[in-house]
Amino acid sequence: QVRLVESGGALVQPGGSLRLSCAASGSIFRVNAMGWYRQSPGRQRELVATITSSGNTNYADSVKGRFTISRDNAKNTVYLQMNSLEREDTAVYYCNAGIRSSWSASTSNYWGQGTQVTVSS
Repeated sequence: QVRLVESGGALVQPGGSLRLSCAASGSIFRVNAMGWYRQSPGRQRELVATITSSGNTNYADSVKGRFTISRDNAKNTVYLQMNSLEREDTAVYYCNAGIRSSWSASTSNYWGQGTQVTVSS
């Protein structure tokens, strides 16, 4: 009923930029915190950045100064602007959100299907 859909992943050269988007849809009552995670083959999924409903942000040390997370509450959408991309940023990027659905009295975590980001020359 509730789903998150990411978009914007692509093949980009080192030093390039990409902007990822993630839109929540369905029977949504409220979207709380949202975040981006990433996972490479053979590695655990790691947190990239999070943003609360009020706009407070948190970043992994590896992306500070290069990535910016933002959101549009009216559109239930979170963005990840990625600049100065490095080969180490190559991963599948997943959107995560705490969402209270219209039929639930509690908040649940939802994951998007992921979007591939490949940084290579």
